[in-house]
Amino acid sequence: MTSTTETTQRVLPPLQIGPMTVDTPVVLAPMAGVTNRAFRTLCREAGASVGHHPGLYVAEMVTSRALVERNTEALRIVTFGADESPRSAQVYGVDPATVGAAVKIIASEDRADHVDLNFGCPVPKVTRKGGGGALPWKRRLFTDIVRAAVEAASPYGVPVTIKMREGIDDDHLTYLEAGTIAEGLGVAAVALHARTVAQHYSGEARWPSIARLKEAVTSIPVLGNGDIWSADDALRMVRETGADGVVVGRGCQGRPWLFADLAAAFHGETVRVQPTLREVAETIYRHGELMIAYYEGDEGKGVRDLRKHMAWYLKGYAVGGEARHALALVSTLAELRERLDALGDAPYPGEAAEGQRGRAGTPKAPHLPYGWLDSRELDAEWEARLREAELSVSGG
Repeated sequence: MTSTTETTQRVLPPLQIGPMTVDTPVVLAPMAGVTNRAFRTLCREAGASVGHHPGLYVAEMVTSRALVERNTEALRIVTFGADESPRSAQVYGVDPATVGAAVKIIASEDRADHVDLNFGCPVPKVTRKGGGGALPWKRRLFTDIVRAAVEAASPYGVPVTIKMREGIDDDHLTYLEAGTIAEGLGVAAVALHARTVAQHYSGEARWPSIARLKEAVTSIPVLGNGDIWSADDALRMVRETGADGVVVGRGCQGRPWLFADLAAAFHGETVRVQPTLREVAETIYRHGELMIAYYEGDEGKGVRDLRKHMAWYLKGYAVGGEARHALALVSTLAELRERLDALGDAPYPGEAAEGQRGRAGTPKAPHLPYGWLDSRELDAEWEARLREAELSVSGG
Protein backbone atom coordinates (compact mmCIF):
# COMPACT_ATOMS: atom_id res chain seq x y z
CA MET A 1 0.00 0.00 0.00
CA THR A 2 1.42 3.35 -0.98
CA SER A 3 1.88 6.10 1.55
CA THR A 4 3.73 9.34 2.08
CA THR A 5 5.57 10.26 5.27
CA GLU A 6 6.94 13.52 6.61
CA THR A 7 8.33 13.50 10.15
CA THR A 8 7.71 16.34 12.61
CA GLN A 9 6.80 15.81 16.29
CA ARG A 10 3.98 14.05 18.11
CA VAL A 11 0.69 15.89 18.54
CA LEU A 12 -0.40 14.45 21.91
CA PRO A 13 1.40 12.63 24.70
CA PRO A 14 0.64 8.95 25.36
CA LEU A 15 -2.79 8.27 26.82
CA GLN A 16 -2.73 7.22 30.47
CA ILE A 17 -5.70 5.02 31.46
CA GLY A 18 -5.09 4.06 35.07
CA PRO A 19 -1.87 2.00 35.14
CA MET A 20 -2.05 1.48 31.37
CA THR A 21 -0.08 3.66 28.96
CA VAL A 22 -1.43 3.81 25.40
CA ASP A 23 1.31 5.26 23.20
CA THR A 24 -1.00 6.34 20.39
CA PRO A 25 -4.11 8.08 21.83
CA VAL A 26 -6.51 6.36 19.42
CA VAL A 27 -9.24 3.88 20.41
CA LEU A 28 -11.13 1.52 18.12
CA ALA A 29 -14.75 1.80 19.23
CA PRO A 30 -16.52 -1.46 20.04
CA MET A 31 -19.00 -2.26 17.27
CA ALA A 32 -21.31 -5.27 17.46
CA GLY A 33 -20.60 -7.77 14.72
CA VAL A 34 -17.54 -5.82 13.56
CA THR A 35 -14.76 -5.48 16.14
CA ASN A 36 -14.19 -9.16 16.80
CA ARG A 37 -10.66 -10.54 17.10
CA ALA A 38 -10.25 -10.84 13.32
CA PHE A 39 -10.98 -7.19 12.55
CA ARG A 40 -9.03 -5.97 15.60
CA THR A 41 -5.99 -7.85 14.26
CA LEU A 42 -6.18 -6.01 10.94
CA CYS A 43 -6.59 -2.63 12.64
CA ARG A 44 -3.77 -3.27 15.10
CA GLU A 45 -1.39 -4.47 12.37
CA ALA A 46 -2.16 -1.36 10.33
CA GLY A 47 -1.51 0.89 13.32
CA ALA A 48 1.84 -0.78 13.93
CA SER A 49 2.84 -0.75 10.26
CA VAL A 50 4.06 2.84 10.39
CA GLY A 51 6.55 2.07 13.16
CA HIS A 52 4.62 3.20 16.23
CA HIS A 53 3.01 1.24 19.04
CA PRO A 54 -0.68 1.24 18.14
CA GLY A 55 -3.61 2.35 20.26
CA LEU A 56 -6.42 0.58 22.10
CA TYR A 57 -8.67 -1.86 20.23
CA VAL A 58 -11.90 -2.64 22.06
CA ALA A 59 -13.82 -5.90 21.62
CA GLU A 60 -17.51 -6.05 20.78
CA MET A 61 -19.92 -5.12 23.54
CA VAL A 62 -20.87 -8.07 25.75
CA THR A 63 -23.79 -8.15 28.16
CA SER A 64 -23.09 -8.64 31.82
CA ARG A 65 -25.72 -11.31 32.32
CA ALA A 66 -24.39 -13.40 29.44
CA LEU A 67 -20.93 -13.27 31.01
CA VAL A 68 -22.20 -14.20 34.45
CA GLU A 69 -24.08 -17.14 32.90
CA ARG A 70 -20.88 -18.05 31.02
CA ASN A 71 -22.62 -18.03 27.68
CA THR A 72 -20.31 -19.54 25.05
CA GLU A 73 -20.57 -16.64 22.61
CA ALA A 74 -20.11 -14.07 25.38
CA LEU A 75 -16.92 -15.81 26.48
CA ARG A 76 -15.73 -15.89 22.84
CA ILE A 77 -16.20 -12.11 22.64
CA VAL A 78 -13.87 -11.62 25.62
CA THR A 79 -11.26 -14.09 24.36
CA PHE A 80 -8.25 -12.28 22.96
CA GLY A 81 -5.37 -13.28 20.73
CA ALA A 82 -1.98 -14.05 22.28
CA ASP A 83 -0.51 -10.98 20.59
CA GLU A 84 -3.24 -8.55 21.74
CA SER A 85 -1.92 -6.12 24.29
CA PRO A 86 -3.52 -4.32 25.95
CA ARG A 87 -6.74 -6.34 25.87
CA SER A 88 -9.87 -4.24 26.07
CA ALA A 89 -13.46 -5.39 26.70
CA GLN A 90 -16.74 -3.47 26.80
CA VAL A 91 -19.57 -4.48 29.12
CA TYR A 92 -23.23 -3.53 28.94
CA GLY A 93 -25.66 -3.92 31.80
CA VAL A 94 -28.56 -2.33 33.67
CA ASP A 95 -28.26 -4.05 37.04
CA PRO A 96 -25.37 -3.01 39.32
CA ALA A 97 -24.90 -6.45 40.92
CA THR A 98 -24.78 -8.22 37.55
CA VAL A 99 -22.39 -5.67 36.05
CA GLY A 100 -20.13 -5.97 39.09
CA ALA A 101 -20.13 -9.75 38.85
CA ALA A 102 -19.32 -9.63 35.13
CA VAL A 103 -16.46 -7.20 35.62
CA LYS A 104 -15.09 -9.38 38.42
CA ILE A 105 -15.07 -12.38 36.05
CA ILE A 106 -13.08 -10.40 33.47
CA ALA A 107 -10.64 -8.97 36.02
CA SER A 108 -10.16 -11.93 38.36
CA GLU A 109 -9.74 -14.42 35.51
CA ASP A 110 -7.32 -12.12 33.65
CA ARG A 111 -9.54 -11.96 30.58
CA ALA A 112 -8.77 -8.30 29.79
CA ASP A 113 -6.51 -5.45 30.88
CA HIS A 114 -9.21 -2.79 30.64
CA VAL A 115 -13.01 -2.69 30.91
CA ASP A 116 -15.22 -0.06 29.29
CA LEU A 117 -18.86 0.41 30.30
CA ASN A 118 -21.45 1.13 27.60
CA PHE A 119 -23.71 4.09 28.31
CA GLY A 120 -23.98 5.23 24.71
CA CYS A 121 -25.76 2.58 22.65
CA PRO A 122 -28.80 4.11 20.83
CA VAL A 123 -30.22 0.82 19.52
CA PRO A 124 -33.93 0.49 20.43
CA LYS A 125 -33.63 -3.04 21.84
CA VAL A 126 -31.17 -1.61 24.38
CA THR A 127 -32.74 1.77 25.20
CA ARG A 128 -36.29 0.40 25.53
CA LYS A 129 -34.94 -1.62 28.49
CA GLY A 130 -33.44 1.51 30.02
CA GLY A 131 -29.90 0.64 28.95
CA GLY A 132 -27.18 2.23 26.82
CA GLY A 133 -27.66 5.93 26.14
CA ALA A 134 -30.90 6.01 28.16
CA LEU A 135 -29.36 4.87 31.44
CA PRO A 136 -27.47 7.96 32.73
CA TRP A 137 -30.84 9.73 33.03
CA LYS A 138 -31.36 7.61 36.14
CA ARG A 139 -28.67 9.20 38.29
CA ARG A 140 -28.51 6.70 41.15
CA LEU A 141 -28.66 3.68 38.86
CA PHE A 142 -25.79 5.07 36.79
CA THR A 143 -23.81 5.78 39.96
CA ASP A 144 -24.43 2.31 41.37
CA ILE A 145 -23.39 0.55 38.15
CA VAL A 146 -20.18 2.53 37.79
CA ARG A 147 -19.31 2.05 41.46
CA ALA A 148 -19.93 -1.70 41.25
CA ALA A 149 -17.68 -2.02 38.21
CA VAL A 150 -14.84 0.04 39.68
CA GLU A 151 -14.98 -1.84 43.00
CA ALA A 152 -14.94 -5.20 41.20
CA ALA A 153 -11.98 -4.29 38.99
CA SER A 154 -9.81 -2.30 41.42
CA PRO A 155 -8.33 -5.24 43.40
CA TYR A 156 -6.91 -6.60 40.15
CA GLY A 157 -5.49 -3.32 38.85
CA VAL A 158 -7.89 -3.25 35.89
CA PRO A 159 -8.98 0.29 34.94
CA VAL A 160 -12.63 0.99 34.15
CA THR A 161 -13.73 3.64 31.65
CA ILE A 162 -17.11 4.75 30.34
CA LYS A 163 -18.41 5.64 26.89
CA MET A 164 -21.57 7.72 26.68
CA ARG A 165 -23.64 10.07 24.56
CA GLU A 166 -24.73 13.64 25.28
CA GLY A 167 -28.03 12.38 26.60
CA ILE A 168 -31.39 11.10 25.43
CA ASP A 169 -32.29 14.23 23.47
CA ASP A 170 -31.63 17.96 23.65
CA ASP A 171 -34.07 18.32 26.55
CA HIS A 172 -32.50 15.50 28.54
CA LEU A 173 -28.73 15.96 28.42
CA THR A 174 -26.71 14.01 30.96
CA TYR A 175 -23.08 13.91 29.81
CA LEU A 176 -21.61 16.63 32.06
CA GLU A 177 -23.21 15.20 35.19
CA ALA A 178 -22.36 11.61 34.22
CA GLY A 179 -18.76 12.55 33.47
CA THR A 180 -18.20 14.23 36.82
CA ILE A 181 -19.95 11.39 38.71
CA ALA A 182 -17.75 8.83 36.96
CA GLU A 183 -14.62 10.85 37.67
CA GLY A 184 -15.51 10.97 41.36
CA LEU A 185 -16.05 7.21 41.47
CA GLY A 186 -12.56 6.39 40.22
CA VAL A 187 -13.17 5.82 36.52
CA ALA A 188 -9.91 6.05 34.54
CA ALA A 189 -11.24 7.91 31.46
CA VAL A 190 -14.49 9.04 29.87
CA ALA A 191 -15.37 9.02 26.17
CA LEU A 192 -18.17 11.06 24.61
CA HIS A 193 -19.93 10.34 21.33
CA ALA A 194 -21.09 13.89 20.71
CA ARG A 195 -24.62 13.01 19.67
CA THR A 196 -27.81 12.29 21.58
CA VAL A 197 -29.69 9.00 21.43
CA ALA A 198 -32.35 10.81 19.38
CA GLN A 199 -29.75 11.74 16.75
CA HIS A 200 -28.72 8.09 16.45
CA TYR A 201 -25.92 8.46 13.84
CA SER A 202 -27.52 11.26 11.82
CA GLY A 203 -26.42 14.84 11.30
CA GLU A 204 -23.10 16.12 12.57
CA ALA A 205 -21.45 15.22 15.84
CA ARG A 206 -21.38 18.24 18.13
CA TRP A 207 -17.73 18.51 19.02
CA PRO A 208 -18.20 21.59 21.29
CA SER A 209 -19.81 19.19 23.79
CA ILE A 210 -16.50 17.31 23.99
CA ALA A 211 -14.78 20.60 24.84
CA ARG A 212 -17.35 21.29 27.57
CA LEU A 213 -16.84 17.83 29.03
CA LYS A 214 -13.08 18.40 29.01
CA GLU A 215 -13.63 21.58 31.03
CA ALA A 216 -15.82 19.73 33.55
CA VAL A 217 -13.70 16.57 33.92
CA THR A 218 -10.19 17.62 34.81
CA SER A 219 -8.35 14.76 36.53
CA ILE A 220 -8.76 11.94 33.97
CA PRO A 221 -8.55 11.75 30.16
CA VAL A 222 -11.51 12.82 28.05
CA LEU A 223 -11.83 11.15 24.64
CA GLY A 224 -13.87 12.39 21.69
CA ASN A 225 -15.96 10.29 19.33
CA GLY A 226 -18.09 11.13 16.30
CA ASP A 227 -17.44 11.92 12.62
CA ILE A 228 -13.78 10.94 12.47
CA TRP A 229 -13.49 9.78 8.86
CA SER A 230 -9.79 10.58 8.40
CA ALA A 231 -6.60 11.35 10.30
CA ASP A 232 -7.16 15.03 9.53
CA ASP A 233 -10.56 14.84 11.24
CA ALA A 234 -8.92 13.33 14.32
CA LEU A 235 -6.32 16.08 14.50
CA ARG A 236 -8.99 18.74 14.05
CA MET A 237 -11.09 17.22 16.83
CA VAL A 238 -8.29 17.32 19.40
CA ARG A 239 -7.30 20.82 18.28
CA GLU A 240 -10.86 22.15 18.58
CA THR A 241 -11.90 20.34 21.77
CA GLY A 242 -8.74 19.76 23.80
CA ALA A 243 -9.59 16.05 23.95
CA ASP A 244 -6.85 13.72 25.19
CA GLY A 245 -7.49 11.23 22.39
CA VAL A 246 -10.06 10.01 19.90
CA VAL A 247 -12.41 7.05 19.53
CA VAL A 248 -13.02 5.85 15.97
CA GLY A 249 -16.04 3.77 14.98
CA ARG A 250 -17.73 3.77 11.57
CA GLY A 251 -14.81 5.58 9.93
CA CYS A 252 -12.72 2.40 9.89
CA GLN A 253 -15.38 0.04 8.57
CA GLY A 254 -13.84 -1.64 5.53
CA ARG A 255 -10.76 0.50 6.09
CA PRO A 256 -8.53 -0.95 8.82
CA TRP A 257 -5.59 0.92 7.27
CA LEU A 258 -7.09 4.12 8.72
CA PHE A 259 -5.18 3.21 11.88
CA ALA A 260 -1.90 3.59 10.01
CA ASP A 261 -2.92 7.14 9.11
CA LEU A 262 -4.00 7.85 12.69
CA ALA A 263 -0.89 6.41 14.33
CA ALA A 264 1.36 8.45 12.06
CA ALA A 265 -0.72 11.62 12.45
CA PHE A 266 -0.53 11.60 16.24
CA HIS A 267 3.23 11.14 16.01
CA GLY A 268 3.48 14.21 13.80
CA GLU A 269 3.84 12.44 10.47
CA THR A 270 1.84 12.85 7.29
CA VAL A 271 0.81 9.41 6.06
CA ARG A 272 -2.03 8.52 3.73
CA VAL A 273 -2.36 4.83 2.96
CA GLN A 274 -3.85 4.55 -0.52
CA PRO A 275 -4.45 0.89 -1.35
CA THR A 276 -4.97 -0.34 -4.86
CA LEU A 277 -7.93 -2.61 -5.54
CA ARG A 278 -5.59 -5.61 -5.51
CA GLU A 279 -4.30 -4.61 -2.07
CA VAL A 280 -7.86 -4.21 -0.81
CA ALA A 281 -8.65 -7.68 -2.16
CA GLU A 282 -5.69 -9.16 -0.28
CA THR A 283 -6.89 -7.49 2.93
CA ILE A 284 -10.37 -8.96 2.42
CA TYR A 285 -8.90 -12.42 1.92
CA ARG A 286 -6.77 -12.14 5.05
CA HIS A 287 -9.85 -10.94 6.91
CA GLY A 288 -11.61 -14.11 5.75
CA GLU A 289 -8.79 -16.32 7.03
CA LEU A 290 -8.83 -14.55 10.37
CA MET A 291 -12.61 -14.90 10.64
CA ILE A 292 -12.37 -18.67 10.11
CA ALA A 293 -9.72 -18.88 12.82
CA TYR A 294 -11.93 -16.79 15.12
CA TYR A 295 -14.73 -19.31 14.63
CA GLU A 296 -12.33 -22.16 15.38
CA GLY A 297 -12.10 -23.44 11.83
CA ASP A 298 -15.77 -23.11 10.88
CA GLU A 299 -15.23 -21.92 7.30
CA GLY A 300 -18.90 -21.38 6.49
CA LYS A 301 -19.57 -19.27 9.56
CA GLY A 302 -16.37 -17.24 9.16
CA VAL A 303 -16.92 -16.41 5.49
CA ARG A 304 -20.62 -15.63 5.98
CA ASP A 305 -19.71 -13.21 8.76
CA LEU A 306 -17.30 -11.49 6.38
CA ARG A 307 -20.04 -10.65 3.87
CA LYS A 308 -21.22 -7.54 5.73
CA HIS A 309 -17.79 -5.96 5.25
CA MET A 310 -17.70 -6.23 1.43
CA ALA A 311 -19.52 -3.00 0.57
CA TRP A 312 -17.41 -1.08 3.07
CA TYR A 313 -14.15 -2.42 1.65
CA LEU A 314 -15.12 -1.69 -1.96
CA LYS A 315 -16.51 1.83 -1.37
CA GLY A 316 -15.34 4.09 -4.19
CA TYR A 317 -13.65 1.40 -6.26
CA ALA A 318 -14.83 0.67 -9.81
CA VAL A 319 -16.35 -2.72 -9.09
CA GLY A 320 -19.54 -3.61 -10.94
CA GLY A 321 -22.80 -4.52 -9.30
CA GLU A 322 -22.63 -8.14 -10.39
CA ALA A 323 -19.20 -8.62 -8.83
CA ARG A 324 -20.28 -6.89 -5.64
CA HIS A 325 -23.37 -9.08 -5.43
CA ALA A 326 -21.30 -12.23 -5.97
CA LEU A 327 -18.90 -11.25 -3.17
CA ALA A 328 -21.84 -10.66 -0.85
CA LEU A 329 -22.86 -14.30 -1.33
CA VAL A 330 -19.53 -16.10 -0.87
CA SER A 331 -19.60 -19.16 1.37
CA THR A 332 -16.09 -20.69 1.12
CA LEU A 333 -12.54 -19.38 1.17
CA ALA A 334 -11.89 -20.85 -2.30
CA GLU A 335 -14.93 -19.03 -3.66
CA LEU A 336 -13.74 -15.82 -2.02
CA ARG A 337 -10.30 -16.21 -3.61
CA GLU A 338 -11.79 -16.78 -7.05
CA ARG A 339 -14.09 -13.79 -6.91
CA LEU A 340 -11.43 -11.47 -5.52
CA ASP A 341 -8.96 -12.51 -8.25
CA ALA A 342 -11.60 -11.73 -10.86
CA LEU A 343 -11.67 -8.09 -9.73
CA GLY A 344 -8.29 -7.35 -11.28
CA ASP A 345 -6.52 -4.23 -10.14
CA ALA A 346 -7.11 -0.48 -10.14
CA PRO A 347 -5.43 2.49 -8.47
CA TYR A 348 -6.73 4.10 -5.31
CA PRO A 349 -9.84 6.08 -6.32
CA GLY A 350 -9.15 9.03 -4.04
CA GLU A 351 -12.01 10.96 -2.50
CA ALA A 352 -14.60 8.39 -3.63
CA ALA A 353 -13.12 5.89 -1.16
CA GLU A 354 -13.07 8.35 1.72
CA GLY A 355 -15.58 10.28 3.81
CA GLN A 356 -18.58 8.96 5.70
CA ARG A 357 -19.12 5.23 5.95
CA GLY A 358 -21.94 3.14 7.33
CA ARG A 359 -25.56 4.16 7.58
CA ALA A 360 -26.18 7.57 9.11
CA GLY A 361 -29.96 7.19 9.16
CA THR A 362 -32.23 9.95 10.41
CA PRO A 363 -33.10 11.36 13.82
CA LYS A 364 -35.73 9.27 15.58
CA ALA A 365 -37.70 9.39 18.79
CA PRO A 366 -35.78 7.29 21.35
CA HIS A 367 -37.41 4.02 22.38
CA LEU A 368 -37.66 4.29 26.16
CA PRO A 369 -39.47 2.42 28.92
CA TYR A 370 -42.89 3.88 29.69
CA GLY A 371 -42.55 6.84 32.03
CA TRP A 372 -38.72 6.76 31.92
CA LEU A 373 -38.40 10.54 31.63
CA ASP A 374 -40.87 11.34 34.42
CA SER A 375 -38.23 11.11 37.12
CA ARG A 376 -34.45 10.99 37.49
CA GLU A 377 -34.82 8.20 40.05
CA LEU A 378 -36.04 4.58 39.97
CA ASP A 379 -38.80 3.15 42.07
CA ALA A 380 -38.64 -0.37 43.53
CA GLU A 381 -40.75 -1.84 40.73
CA TRP A 382 -38.37 -0.52 38.08
CA GLU A 383 -35.34 -1.79 39.94
CA ALA A 384 -36.85 -5.27 39.91
CA ARG A 385 -37.66 -5.00 36.19
CA LEU A 386 -34.15 -3.93 35.30
CA ARG A 387 -32.68 -6.97 36.99
CA GLU A 388 -34.58 -9.00 34.40
CA ALA A 389 -33.76 -6.73 31.48
CA GLU A 390 -30.29 -7.90 30.54
CA LEU A 391 -30.01 -8.96 26.91
CA SER A 392 -28.60 -12.28 25.78
CA VAL A 393 -25.11 -11.62 24.42
CA SER A 394 -24.35 -8.39 22.56
CA GLY A 395 -26.53 -5.38 22.02
CA GLY A 396 -24.89 -3.25 19.34
